[in-house]
Amino acid sequence: MRICLEAASAAPSIHNTQPWLFRLRDGGIDILADRRRRLEVIDPQGRELLISVAAAVLNARVAMLGCGWVPILRVFPNAAQPDLVARITPGPAAAPDPTVRALAAAIGRRRTNRRPFSDLPLPDPVVTELTAAAAAEGAVLATADTAGTEAVLALTRTADEWQRADPAYREELAAWTLPPRGRSDGVPAQAFGPQDERDTLPMRDFGLVQPDLHRRNARFEPDPTLVVLSTEGDGRLAWVRAGQALQRVLLTAAVRGVAAAPMTQALEEPLTRQLISDQAHNQYAQVILRLGYGRATAASPRRPLAETLIAEPRSAACRSDVPS
Repeated sequence: MRICLEAASAAPSIHNTQPWLFRLRDGGIDILADRRRRLEVIDPQGRELLISVAAAVLNARVAMLGCGWVPILRVFPNAAQPDLVARITPGPAAAPDPTVRALAAAIGRRRTNRRPFSDLPLPDPVVTELTAAAAAEGAVLATADTAGTEAVLALTRTADEWQRADPAYREELAAWTLPPRGRSDGVPAQAFGPQDERDTLPMRDFGLVQPDLHRRNARFEPDPTLVVLSTEGDGRLAWVRAGQALQRVLLTAAVRGVAAAPMTQALEEPLTRQLISDQAHNQYAQVILRLGYGRATAASPRRPLAETLIAEPRSAACRSDVPS
C-alpha cells in the first residue's frame, strides 16, 4: 500500500497543487479530491482538479499491478461522499508484464518539462503508442497538423493574455509560485523554465508575478508538436477518464524518452475551449500537451504522505472527510 500511495503522490497536478487525499480502507485505497486546493480563478468547476486526482488514480493502479495484484477500480463509489473519486482494491495476483513494469518504473522519472525542445519530430511509432495509451483509458489523443498547431497556439496566446490581465489570476498564481522556504507544493522558481527570446510560444509564465526574478532567455522550437486529449462527454466521469488517460500518455512518453509540458490556458477559458472542442460530435478537449525531446529537469516538491493520509470514517453514515 505504501508503494501505491507514493506512486499516487508522484502524479502531476495543476500548479503542483496536489489536490488529493488518501485513505486506507478495507484492504485498499480511497483517493479523494481535496477541494481546498482548487484553483478558483482558472478552475471554477474543478475540472482540472479532478484530472489531477485521476492522474494519481492511474499511478496507484499501475503501482498495484507492478506489485503483482490486479487493481479493482470503482469510480465515485459512494454518492454520499462526492469527493471520494476512486476506490482501488487489490484483486487476483498476476505477474506484471513488461509494459506494466516499464510504466511503473517511469512513475518516478516523469517530469513536466518547460524547457525548449529540439527540432526533432516524434517518430510515427511513438505517436501511435501515445495515441493507444490514451485510447486504453477511454480518451482520444489527436496530433495537431500545421494549421491546427497555428490555431491552437493562437487561441492559447489569446487565453494567456486574458489571464495575465486579470488581477485575480495574478493573485492566484502568486499563491502557488511564491512558496515560503521548505514548502512541499506549488511551482518552485527552478521549475519555471526560461523565457522564450522570440516570445512566440505561449507557455504559461509562472514568473509573471516575480518580475525581478532572473531567468535566462532561450530559443524554443519553432514548430512545436502539440497534441489534444479529448473525451466523449464533459463532466465528472469524463474528467476522471481524461486524468487517467493523460497520466498513461505521460508515463508512456517517459518510457520513450519524450518530454511533455501542458499548455492548457485555452482550455481554462470557456470561449477558447469551445473552439478547440468538437461539441458537434460530443468530443471535449481536456488537455493540451507540448511534446518533444529535451534535457532532463528536476522533480517538483511533493507533500509527505503524513499530510495526505486521512482516517477511515467511524461509520458508513459519516459525511465526506473533505470539505465540499
